[in-house]
Amino acid sequence: MYLQVLYRFFILGLYSFGGPAAHIGYFQREFVLQRKWLSDQDFTQAVALCQFLPGPASSQLGMYIGYSKAGYLGALAAFLGFTFPSFMLLTGLAIGAHQFADNTVIDSVIHAAKLLAVVVVADALWGMAKKNLTNVITVVTAVATAASVYFSTGLLGQIVPILCAALLGYVISFSRGSDAAAVNRQSKIRPNVFLLSVFTLLLFGLPLIAAMSPWAYLFNTFFQAGSFVFGGGHVVLPLLEPLVHGMVTQETFLSAYASAQLVPGPMFTMASYLGSAMMADSPVLGSAVATLAIFLPGGLLLFAFLPAWHALMVHPKLKLSLTLVNACVVGLLASAFVSPVIETSITSAFDLVAVFIGYALLKYRQCPVWILILAFCGYSIAI
Repeated sequence: MYLQVLYRFFILGLYSFGGPAAHIGYFQREFVLQRKWLSDQDFTQAVALCQFLPGPASSQLGMYIGYSKAGYLGALAAFLGFTFPSFMLLTGLAIGAHQFADNTVIDSVIHAAKLLAVVVVADALWGMAKKNLTNVITVVTAVATAASVYFSTGLLGQIVPILCAALLGYVISFSRGSDAAAVNRQSKIRPNVFLLSVFTLLLFGLPLIAAMSPWAYLFNTFFQAGSFVFGGGHVVLPLLEPLVHGMVTQETFLSAYASAQLVPGPMFTMASYLGSAMMADSPVLGSAVATLAIFLPGGLLLFAFLPAWHALMVHPKLKLSLTLVNACVVGLLASAFVSPVIETSITSAFDLVAVFIGYALLKYRQCPVWILILAFCGYSIAI
């Protein structure tokens, strides 16, 4: 099973452009609609959990999907498969120090990937909305969440709507006099203490040994970055910049950022480029250490809090809370669909027409994604 997980996520890692919102769309289509590895409800609740935790949200979601299919080996396989293509590409770019700023063909391919992301996210958003927005309160919750996230920045914009929705659902359930005796008292709402302890030990212990060697310093730098970034994607940029200041030039940092947008897979793999540049004598090892360090906190926290999350999922007095949290996830995806997906992808009326045609082919003709990629590339080059 874990080899199957590795293969499926590796294939996705080859063409999953567009950032976390697009990755959620790819995962939803591949593992919920087509392969049915998990239900719509499980998928939506997993998205909500990953929004709560620091780390790369889409990669954490991939780990969860792999775990649900093949346990911890499946989670590791999902991470390796999805991350490996961008890791290799960015390591190679760092070693070769290629510059693509003036390459019109590359620009066209990037534009095509962005248009594909619009189509995939729109399809995922529509499917999740139909499943989770079933009455007035869920629609209002989704709209309020989308507005809150769109007009705010940082952690509070993502977390506060989910917390408010969960609290509102609990208050309504309590006012209706839910039967407290129905609670399964054997479901302990507690995290995995061992994994949480490992995360805490690394978070506070690594800075104490960072000065001992360049490798310890490298690992600590990227572990700290992965521990405090919520949502992943471009959010990692402002946190990484001061952490690597003085270790790489501003030009190298910007090249890492531009290269990470060029390749598919998680944006966090810009750590692969930076790690390679920072350890010029051992670029591949430097890339591997930086990549592992930036993803490790998110993985530890995901599986530390997963038992508590599962216990919350079956708590009878939280049924309405979970319904509203699911609606929040739709709102989060809707906000991401507007910004940055649409705002950075559609630049003309022709793009809009191309996206509508692509959506129709995907939705109603079940057109394979790889054919859409080729079609969008041809369109982008032609214009």
